Amino acid sequence: MEWEAVIGLEIHVQLATKTKIFSGASTAFGAEPNTQACAVDLGLPGILPVVNEEAINMAIKFGLGIKAEINKVNIFERKNYFYPDLPKGYQTTQLDKPIVGAGHMDIALDDGSTHRVRIHHAHLEEDAGKSLHEAFSTGSHGMSGIDLNRAGTPLIEVVTEPDMRNAKQAVAFARKLHSIVTTLGICDGEMSQGSMRFDVNVSVRPQGQEKLGTRTETKNLNSFKFMERAINKEIQRQIEAIEDGFEIVQETRLYNGDTDVARSMRSKEEANDYRYFPCPDLLPVVIEDSRLEKIRSEMPEMPEARKARFINDLGLGDYDAEVLSCELATADYFEAAAKAGGDAKLAANWVMGELAKTLNQNDLEIVSSPVSAEALGGLVARIKDNTISGKIAKQVFEALWNNEGSSADEVIEKKGLKQVTDIGAIEAIIDDVLARNPAQVEQYRAADDARRGKMVGFFVGQTMKASRGKANPGMVNQLLKKKLQ
Repeated sequence: MEWEAVIGLEIHVQLATKTKIFSGASTAFGAEPNTQACAVDLGLPGILPVVNEEAINMAIKFGLGIKAEINKVNIFERKNYFYPDLPKGYQTTQLDKPIVGAGHMDIALDDGSTHRVRIHHAHLEEDAGKSLHEAFSTGSHGMSGIDLNRAGTPLIEVVTEPDMRNAKQAVAFARKLHSIVTTLGICDGEMSQGSMRFDVNVSVRPQGQEKLGTRTETKNLNSFKFMERAINKEIQRQIEAIEDGFEIVQETRLYNGDTDVARSMRSKEEANDYRYFPCPDLLPVVIEDSRLEKIRSEMPEMPEARKARFINDLGLGDYDAEVLSCELATADYFEAAAKAGGDAKLAANWVMGELAKTLNQNDLEIVSSPVSAEALGGLVARIKDNTISGKIAKQVFEALWNNEGSSADEVIEKKGLKQVTDIGAIEAIIDDVLARNPAQVEQYRAADDARRGKMVGFFVGQTMKASRGKANPGMVNQLLKKKLQ
């Protein structure tokens, strides 16, 4: 039987405000445990929360960024449950009247097509604290600790419709969302610090069936790689269970990316289990048209507009423009390199090729690249003006990566890598190569045109070897064809 997966996401996006959503406590990452939780965050008797205006503005920005409805009257509610890292015994969130209504995002697929993912809504809420198990599990008592610094940090939770059919689509959506929130400046996007966390709802059904299968939710995935693995693992688990005659149980699951182990956590709760009711301490939030227009006028260039500009103004192809416009840091790096190098297409090739490969090999983000955009642009410029060949350029790039020079020009000069473009010098090298290989010359001249095209590579290789890679490849090819006639 052919099976189809049905996937929906719930994404917690930590807003980049300086203070918490209902208090003046700091949201800075990395402080000592329990040093940034005030009386409001702890829900102590007599305290009253006050809504952080900047959190409201950031949520509106997000709604405008995904072309969603903005609910001009939205209400905060209390979601009641007990957990050690929830000191108040409830989470202040939104249910019936969230700030952001229905919207959508279009994602690019590997085959060049696009796929629309509908967004049901996005609501504002406060984050819970964090349970610390590892640091306390080595003792004889196996105790866990609680850090309440994160309690009260503002979040928007983005809830999609179940519009994705495989892990690649889900990851493409997550990457696009990451691009949007970082472009808007409402989230730093540092997933390793918990700034974005993904809950994945997965079910399977026979291909062609309309009715949805029973879904499970895998919580708190904090990397694209782990998300893809967790989804594929859960799809396979459900298919095998059904084919073996078992029923899928609606439950919450956990996935450990380091060990690639997934396990059941608890049965899945429904909304009525949480006894939602309007928060008596917070008035409805009313958003005026003037506020909407002000925020709309301050919106930055969004990824889709950036992609169109890269195509129309810089002459990039659709694929290159999609890859380079998706992440703000990558887009900024590419534009700076293209400006410094004077060739957008060549800069795109190097950013997407050698740079991306080396960053991946070293597990680095582009913002941490040892080769600056200006330095890469300088390298592109030297390729463009034939100072160096593409092959030598890789040596220059490696030297820049290893901090053996601050610019391509400095590395080229220091290592003597300047390309040989003097016709007389290249002719002398070619004459020597031909004199040392008379048999191959005779074979070439006796061959037909089809075979000559393949055989000329031998002479090109010998010439480049003799010049230590410095001879201009185009000139070598041109001169060889003349001399071999």
